[in-house]
Amino acid sequence: MLFDDTFKTIAAPAEGIFKDRGSRFLAFAFPVKNEDEIRTHLETLRKAHPGANHHCYAWRLGADKQRYRANDDGEPSGTAGRPILGQLQSFDLTDVVVIVVRYFGGTLLGAGGLVQAYKTAAAEALKVARIEERFVTENYELTFDYAAMNAVMKLLKDFDATQSAQQFELTCSLNFEVRRRDADALCEALKKVETVKVNWKA
Repeated sequence: MLFDDTFKTIAAPAEGIFKDRGSRFLAFAFPVKNEDEIRTHLETLRKAHPGANHHCYAWRLGADKQRYRANDDGEPSGTAGRPILGQLQSFDLTDVVVIVVRYFGGTLLGAGGLVQAYKTAAAEALKVARIEERFVTENYELTFDYAAMNAVMKLLKDFDATQSAQQFELTCSLNFEVRRRDADALCEALKKVETVKVNWKA
């Protein structure tokens, strides 16, 4: 395993605000699963705040936290996106985007002032967010004869696997999701049950 099978993210959207010398920095944090969701949130906020001067953001995706991006949206390089990303790293979060909408107040804040403003706005949103620890999971497809039903269900329950897409006939099928830490052990146990076939699902 290249990384721990737990990670932290936020359970629901959260907001924060920071003001400095007339400028307002409105921070919005969203839980996300992919870049399409990130783009949707950006588009929504641009439509909701058409008069804002900047819509700066940063995001991290994946339990290994290796996919990330920071965007200054016209602010001086490194003064907006990077401070926002720094807060995602400080809170050790992933599968999160933070977008900070700035309304310019007429007074230049300088590079240091901008860094502090975007950092603080992002932190304000993340401080009020409900942070959850989640497991990295693996998904599988399972087929088996009806006679193996009880044995299969007991194993899935023992390993706290989540079931979906069930079809119970003479030949049964279902999908299940299980914590990565337990995946190998559960699959090996299932394969010992007669008629059971397990396939990994990407």
